[in-house]
Amino acid sequence: MARYLGLTLVLIAGFTADARLRAQTPAGAPVETEIATAPVEFDGAVLFRVRGVSSLPAEMRAGLIRDRLTAIAADTTIAIDSLRAVEGDGVTRIVAGATTLMGIVDADASVEQVQRAELAAVHLARLRQAIADYRGARSTGALQRGAVNALLATLALALGIVLVRWIGRWTDRFLTHRLQARIHTVGIQSFELMRAERIWGALRSGLLALQTMAFMAMALVYLGFVLAQFPWTRGVSRDMVTFALAPLQVIGAGIVENIPSLVFLTVLFFVVRLALRVIRLFFDAVETGRVALASFDAEWAQPTYKIVRIAVIAFGLVVAYPYIPGSGSAAFQGISLFLGIVFSLGSSSAIANVIAGYMMTYRRAFKVGDRIKVGNATGDVIETRLQVTHLRSVKNEEIIIPNSQILAGEVLNYSSLARAHGLILHTEVGIGYETPWRQVEAMLHLAAGRTPGLLSEPRPFVLEKALGDFAVTYELNVYCSNVQAMNRLYAELHRHILDVFNEYGIQIMTPAYEGDPDEPKVVPRKDWYAAPAASPPVTQEEPGRPVAT
Repeated sequence: MARYLGLTLVLIAGFTADARLRAQTPAGAPVETEIATAPVEFDGAVLFRVRGVSSLPAEMRAGLIRDRLTAIAADTTIAIDSLRAVEGDGVTRIVAGATTLMGIVDADASVEQVQRAELAAVHLARLRQAIADYRGARSTGALQRGAVNALLATLALALGIVLVRWIGRWTDRFLTHRLQARIHTVGIQSFELMRAERIWGALRSGLLALQTMAFMAMALVYLGFVLAQFPWTRGVSRDMVTFALAPLQVIGAGIVENIPSLVFLTVLFFVVRLALRVIRLFFDAVETGRVALASFDAEWAQPTYKIVRIAVIAFGLVVAYPYIPGSGSAAFQGISLFLGIVFSLGSSSAIANVIAGYMMTYRRAFKVGDRIKVGNATGDVIETRLQVTHLRSVKNEEIIIPNSQILAGEVLNYSSLARAHGLILHTEVGIGYETPWRQVEAMLHLAAGRTPGLLSEPRPFVLEKALGDFAVTYELNVYCSNVQAMNRLYAELHRHILDVFNEYGIQIMTPAYEGDPDEPKVVPRKDWYAAPAASPPVTQEEPGRPVAT
């Protein structure tokens, strides 16, 4: 108590000095700083505000008054009527028995723009009421009423939850019975804008959101009511309501302030969406051939649509940027700059692949289904994307090649010309100079004629590629239309070449040798089907074909 009395004397002295200083200040002189005040909070409620001085700030003074008031209110031996205002030399003290609760000087009254005696009377009445409320809220009867009210509120909350759940289920059954069958897909002719399943899912999601909001509102009201029934949590209930409503107030104020911008953004969104729908319908018609454009291939429709779509969306974002709430703030601009730097640093190769993908599309280097060779990779194109191209090799392996690598390298397309003129398969054999070239050409033509899957027209042809040191290099060229079967056709062609040269006893030379062997390196007919090879069915011999013995 002595400490409180000493602080009170210091405060009174400070206020007295401040009052004399104000008396010496000429009238009309500007005040350099705004007077700082602090609220005196007691039992969850603000009683009044007080000012301070440099040696005793307002927050510290308010805390001292609160502590003294709490001690007096908790001491039931101190009667409420014992609180009184005592006038002194330039200060009015409010005391309870021998305890000084607070002091009021002219500087305090000047803040409230009233006389010191009037301010002291108002504070005295407020303090008496606060002590009475404090003691009444902690009485046995008040606590019992609070417990009963909390129990009733709990029952009401449970009943409300059950009621909301029942209403939600009933509404869901009602909508299912009455509306689900009536919801149809929204579209333009055969193009679907929104499927019926999505409309129905959005309707049910909205119903679930309303039910969740009802639960949250009931829980908030319940907690606020129950916490307000007891004096120890009454302040928490007020803070909780403020905590829950403050964000809603900020959001609501922001929405009201930005209503014109939000309306513009909404209209712009639907305009851009409608434009994209129309553009999509147009390019779909170009792809299917319903709309024909000069010098524009149908396979260019989808890549061109994607480019136009990006341009339209970029234009919409540029137009919408100034109307986005918060777009002018430094934080929004900083985030935009950061994202731009990250995108530019991390997507250089990705952008290069995307550009390469579009360039390959318009160059018509290949399309899905073509057999191509890129570097050492050979396979059928199964999918082309903006960044990579997928191939399926002859071994049924998936090969993924970046588009930038394809654009920078050489692409060999086996299918592009084979559709109209056929693909030329070619193979080479080395035959010694002692064999007539006319005989070699005839045998090669015979082997080509025996190979199923080759085209008879255009006719196969043979080229003498080189006159080597020990052998003549012959190249057999044949035509096929099935590019995917080229490996099988090569194997079949090579089998028949071996058979024909063995039949006629002609040795296929190696690229180089040291001397002629004593016997030709050919396989006798009797050994053609040596174990484990299976013997062929017996057929009539071809006329004019010699039989080796």
